[in-house]
Amino acid sequence: MSNESMKTVGIVGARGHTGVELIRLIAAHPCLDLVFVSSRELDGQRVADHVAEYAGALRYESLDAAQAARRGADAAILALPNDQAAPFVAALDAVAPDTVIVDLSADHRFDDGWYYGLPELTRARYAGQRRISNPGCYATAMQLAIAPLMDRLAGPPVCFGVSGYSGAGTTPSQRNDPDALRDNLMPYQLTGHMHEREASRQLGLPVEFMPHVAGYFRGITLTVNLWLTQPLHVEDVRTLYRERYAGDPLVRVLDEAPWVSRIAGRHHAEVGGFTTSADGRRVVVVVTLDNLLKGAATQALQNLNRALGFEETAGIPLAGES
Repeated sequence: MSNESMKTVGIVGARGHTGVELIRLIAAHPCLDLVFVSSRELDGQRVADHVAEYAGALRYESLDAAQAARRGADAAILALPNDQAAPFVAALDAVAPDTVIVDLSADHRFDDGWYYGLPELTRARYAGQRRISNPGCYATAMQLAIAPLMDRLAGPPVCFGVSGYSGAGTTPSQRNDPDALRDNLMPYQLTGHMHEREASRQLGLPVEFMPHVAGYFRGITLTVNLWLTQPLHVEDVRTLYRERYAGDPLVRVLDEAPWVSRIAGRHHAEVGGFTTSADGRRVVVVVTLDNLLKGAATQALQNLNRALGFEETAGIPLAGES
């Protein structure tokens, strides 16, 4: 790979679980050069000491917004908690407006000025935007589950979700406390969840979502109940999903219901378990994905690849996945 083909990338907020996955992906990417990794908590420590797959000499730095903007990277990935992106976006707008920004927080998912990057569903909306909002993990799963039947629905989809505790981040709470989660399934925010509102906005219809967290580390399983205006046979439902995602290597349609234990560490989502009621008017669909990968870092790389002119799946491991 020639130097002219390489693009530089910086990560802001790299201490969390998603930050680690981003570093791994960028380190293995044939066309991306990681030029800064910002983390206040890890300031001065070697990145290689925290991410075994990274063999470079970078150290974590505690960069404020102006310092990060002045680095002049081709792209900046913001892996910050919600409500912290604004100063970095403002600094990049002022100093480096051509820098691609991929924001993994919810801060711009409701902003029409930003491209909402769920490529399998919004690919046609991308027109070279440099400001990209990465979807939420549960919101990704919900939209992938609902979209193929969206124009046939008789009422709001109902989604029952379970996530591993990595979805609660690294700040200590009951939802990432292995002791509190042992032999337990913990419901939380059963109405009005951010991802419920996000999926509803993007799909243009109300979505009902009930999230839970369990005592395993990573992965989401989402069971979705869909009422139809007209009956369908289960084979017709399966065909609709296969046709809808036929050109998408990061969505795999299965006959059987996918298991969350089989999706951990994988970069794609799986949709399956299609079941219809006796009258054909009710469909149940199951979706699994790794919340840190297709639900976050892998999807960010899809968006980054497209914005920087690379193949959408460049640097995303697919060989051997099933």
